Amino acid sequence: MPDRSPRSPRLSTVVPPCSRRAGDGRLTTALDPLDQGPQDACGVFGVWAPGEEVSKLVYFGLYALQHRGQESAGIAVSNGRQILVYKDMGLVSQVFDDASLESLRGHLAIGHARYSTTGASTWQNAQPTFRPTDDGSIALGHNGNLINTHELRRMVAELPSMPGELDLHSRAIEPSTSDTDLVTALLAHHPDSTLEQRALDVLPLLRGAFCFVWMDEHTLYAARDPQGIRPLVLGRLERGWVVASEDAALATVGASVVREVEPGELIVIDENGLRAHRYADAAPKGCVFEYVYLARPDATISGRSVHQARVEMGRQLAREFPVEADLVMPVPESGTPAAAGYAEESGIPFGQGFVKNAYVGRTFIQPSQTLRQLGIRLKLNALEHMVRGRRLVVVDDSIVRGNTQRAQIRMLREAGAAEVHIRISSPPVKWPCFYGIDFATRAELIANGLDVDEVAASIGADSLGYISRDGMVAATGQQPDSLCLACFTGEYPVALPDESLLGKHLLEASLSSPVTGRALPVLNNP
Repeated sequence: MPDRSPRSPRLSTVVPPCSRRAGDGRLTTALDPLDQGPQDACGVFGVWAPGEEVSKLVYFGLYALQHRGQESAGIAVSNGRQILVYKDMGLVSQVFDDASLESLRGHLAIGHARYSTTGASTWQNAQPTFRPTDDGSIALGHNGNLINTHELRRMVAELPSMPGELDLHSRAIEPSTSDTDLVTALLAHHPDSTLEQRALDVLPLLRGAFCFVWMDEHTLYAARDPQGIRPLVLGRLERGWVVASEDAALATVGASVVREVEPGELIVIDENGLRAHRYADAAPKGCVFEYVYLARPDATISGRSVHQARVEMGRQLAREFPVEADLVMPVPESGTPAAAGYAEESGIPFGQGFVKNAYVGRTFIQPSQTLRQLGIRLKLNALEHMVRGRRLVVVDDSIVRGNTQRAQIRMLREAGAAEVHIRISSPPVKWPCFYGIDFATRAELIANGLDVDEVAASIGADSLGYISRDGMVAATGQQPDSLCLACFTGEYPVALPDESLLGKHLLEASLSSPVTGRALPVLNNP
């Protein structure tokens, strides 16, 4: 059993059981592991509920948000005297078991499931991040990505050392290299004010996309960036409150939806109830890719059902790019609603032409180049009796590099398909995202170097149709000026710094600087 005795009056750690093999955060279910589609940054979940088993509520909440991040997972819990953090690489079900959850007791907890954007996929960058001081501690989880990391790094470097700050680096632990840890350090420094007031001072300094949940020993906090690029919702339990990246996670734990956290809003929840602060004017620019791919289909964003939006995208695709065919089939699972909409609008029968391995999970074995060349099919196989001799309309959500679609089309032709027509429920992706989606670089995006007919020839399709930008936006039910379309247009709603000041490994490149060495302690399980 892990040692549960506190290492200080304010700090305790829980060590993951060594006998249980966790994931390494680097493994994938992709048909081609070198050609993953768009990957979201993270899922966050927080609960304030005295008398409830908050660690288990967070566990099930993270389970419902697993699609938003599969590299690492963590939970922080407070019992009113100390915060305990448990985190590791891998899926939620790989990181936690009954023993670890039983050790996380309290009335207040936050959780995080990560896909890395700023900061490598390492254990040190797993969240929640942690920052202890003499008069309290902070644990924080972040969904999104900040674009002024270089400025935050300088701010952290200029913070004066606090007499009560605990020196976690004395334990010879590698520092974290994430933008999240910089924010945690800034929030933790509030010698002359409350954490609530410090948040109102720090949040306006941040640029980019962020949905934060964080906590001290007594209070749950949540904040959303002024553009509201990533979703964040507030829910109510019978004896408490919940915040989560998507409302589907609220339903999982039996919480009712109260409302979305507004762009530019800070929420504070403690024994005195809920308080809301407006720290910046709202300038909504919600990510359209939440509707296309990222969010669960049973989520609702800005009053619009994600599933209904995807079905309407399929209908619009059928109107814009009709074709004579015998079967409309999805690439499961993300292409299924749009394929249903295409079939409904076109009158072409809907059916399943691919079978998905429901138990593929995350393999510990990466296919070799030889196996990839042989067409290893870890995730999908064609249903020969469904596709042989038929003209197919294959509906998917996006094309990134094109390797995955190329392999799928080859698979369908080998199974006897007469024609393969590809329909995509988003426009061509031509620009990288700096707000929390890990796309390929611009040079790797196939739509940058080729026009639509050339992309179709490259992947081996008989025809290719991307939904129009206007058609996609109309399907979301949102006003065009309230959405971020940067990955399609290159028009970024939050101005970007110089290219040299952006990048996933920006902080790793400066590990030798005094900034990370002095100012970025985090809670790590030794």
